[in-house]
Amino acid sequence: MNIPGKRTLNIAGFLICMAMIGYALYAEHQLMLEPCPLCIMQRVAVIAMGIVFLLAALHNPAGGGRFVYTVLLSLATLGGIVVAGRHVWLQSLPPDRVPACGPGLDYMLDNFPFQQVIDMVFRGSGECASTDWQLLGLSMPAWVLIAVIAVGGTGIWNNLRR
Repeated sequence: MNIPGKRTLNIAGFLICMAMIGYALYAEHQLMLEPCPLCIMQRVAVIAMGIVFLLAALHNPAGGGRFVYTVLLSLATLGGIVVAGRHVWLQSLPPDRVPACGPGLDYMLDNFPFQQVIDMVFRGSGECASTDWQLLGLSMPAWVLIAVIAVGGTGIWNNLRR
């Protein structure tokens, strides 16, 4: 079996990340699914992964340079895993344990320091615990978690290989 080159797999990683963002925008604007703060944070992580994939494809580094992209991709992937994992956990809570709904992300960014906004987002709120979309019994954050692990893991392996 012939494994595609590093550049090809980095381009594929970029395209997969952009397809994920494209579907998120479709779900928001066509299916009218309003993203919660954790959904927006997941988008940021996927966009960061996509940017790293694109830069790695354009640069196509050899030697030590590939470790820089591996570290950057690892950080973006880890961020996506943490946010999507937290979102899936919130969705799995029994109804009586779900936190109360909080203000929207725009309001929080306008009125609170950034560190406090991050803290409030990760605590989650009622809108983050609702499941408005499912495919094969899994919510969108669960699919994001699976995709981030698969795409990020493959990208990390790809950029580490010789």
